[in-house]
Amino acid sequence: MRIDLVTLFPEMFTGVFGASIIGRAVERGILDIAYTNFRDYSTDKHRHVDDTPCGGGAGMVLKPEPIYAAVRDVWAKTAAFAARRCTIIFDPAGKVFTQQTAKELASYDQLVLICGHYEGFDQRVYDLADRLISVGDFVLTGGEIPAMLTVDATARMLPGVLGDDTSAPTDSFFDALLGYPQYTRPRTFEGKEVPEVLLSGNHAAIARWRREQSLLATLRLRPELLPMAKLTTQDLMFLAKQNEIR
Repeated sequence: MRIDLVTLFPEMFTGVFGASIIGRAVERGILDIAYTNFRDYSTDKHRHVDDTPCGGGAGMVLKPEPIYAAVRDVWAKTAAFAARRCTIIFDPAGKVFTQQTAKELASYDQLVLICGHYEGFDQRVYDLADRLISVGDFVLTGGEIPAMLTVDATARMLPGVLGDDTSAPTDSFFDALLGYPQYTRPRTFEGKEVPEVLLSGNHAAIARWRREQSLLATLRLRPELLPMAKLTTQDLMFLAKQNEIR
């Protein structure tokens, strides 16, 4: 997958994308991450990318010309990806990013992520985007952190990025359920035991225990997720029993 970040601060991404799972995916050629600083496309002598808002008001607004020029240049240089490309702006009005969003974005060959700053974009910039994404109901300084989050979550959905391709389906939210508890050695730590079923060697029993623990955690902590999950008859029976106990 090709990922193009259109940003005023490409240096913010170096540490995050140069290490751990993302760094290894880049080294192995699964991800190709490129950076475009739209300040480089400013045409005035002071390289301005922002201006005061029309009609007055606090702060500065990102001008459309440098961003249009930068994004169009990225599009032109990566024309081979045009049929399977998604251009994204991070904005509070966007659809909230979820695990399902990560799955959807992983189906594209290229993501172009436009990172805003200051008081936001000139409204005309939004015409460049195929979709708007919000990462939550709070305010950040710019779009770089949402872009990092989006790339990290999406990359995990790509074949070969994780060391074990069975890891992603066990993540919390992958199937709209919270993850099950995980344990490792030692068997006993400060009086707390690893559940016996996990040491039994009975893979069917372990799978069922994990599924039930996932259902139970979701029921207790995030019950609003359950209507979105694909539940079996056995799952529904387990949940009904838990509701009776409660």
